Amino acid sequence: MHIDLIKYILVCCIYMQKESLEVPDMQEAGTITIISNKQEVVLNISQILYVQMKGNFAFIHVSSDLAYQTRITLTGLEGALGDNFIKVKRGCLVSALAIHSVTDKINLCNGESLDYVVRNKKEILAKLHAKQQDMIHSFNEDGIPATADQYHAHYRLFDTIPFAFADIEMVFDGECRAIDWVFRYGNPALAQLEKMPLEKLIGNSFRSLFPNMDAKWLRSYERATLFGETLQIIDYSPEIDTYLEVICFPTFKGHCGCILFDISQIKFFRKATDTEKALAIFFEKLATGNP
Repeated sequence: MHIDLIKYILVCCIYMQKESLEVPDMQEAGTITIISNKQEVVLNISQILYVQMKGNFAFIHVSSDLAYQTRITLTGLEGALGDNFIKVKRGCLVSALAIHSVTDKINLCNGESLDYVVRNKKEILAKLHAKQQDMIHSFNEDGIPATADQYHAHYRLFDTIPFAFADIEMVFDGECRAIDWVFRYGNPALAQLEKMPLEKLIGNSFRSLFPNMDAKWLRSYERATLFGETLQIIDYSPEIDTYLEVICFPTFKGHCGCILFDISQIKFFRKATDTEKALAIFFEKLATGNP
């Protein structure tokens, strides 16, 4: 069986686990309905990154890197989207959760950067911090395990799987940016990959265990946690001197799950006639950074 199919099945199994074990859904119920390309489209508000007006049309950019064009006024959208969006310049609304940092640009958690009215930076930052704090503080603990034993009981079926799996809780700073994460669950395969016993991993932050922490992982985990995305990252981990493939996805509010593979241990098998085409598509997306 192709390794990508195996990983797909594993991710599906985890989502099935999430439903059967009554893990709360990361996303809020709020949606908006628009007409785009003559079709009715229902968008989850929590997955909208920003809106850019061009003439009488709004381009609504969502976390899957898609943009929907629709004919609507910005005033109409502001009312529909609610209070968690900030007007950073004329004709542009940005989700407070989508903003990773504000420098000379509005830097989004998906890697995009937007222009804004720099003279309004202090006002934008004040609004941003207030809205992000409200949203992150809304990550209540209802239905979330309270102890290491409860996390283990919840994920006990993952103890014996042959690949590394972890549930991590994101840590945000005073400006509501993800700066670290805490291991809430890990299986024996994770301990082997991280080269550290589970007793030392569980309940501790990554940065406290690995002072040479590479912050590049944070943005992807932040996206999975805040926008409910499933992301694939292939990169080098200097913390454990290993090239990794990581699949991350939302679990509890404020958390994400991670499946980790040591790339050197993956064996690729080619036989199907469509393999070359599939690999070409995969590597094209990898090169461009498009999911």
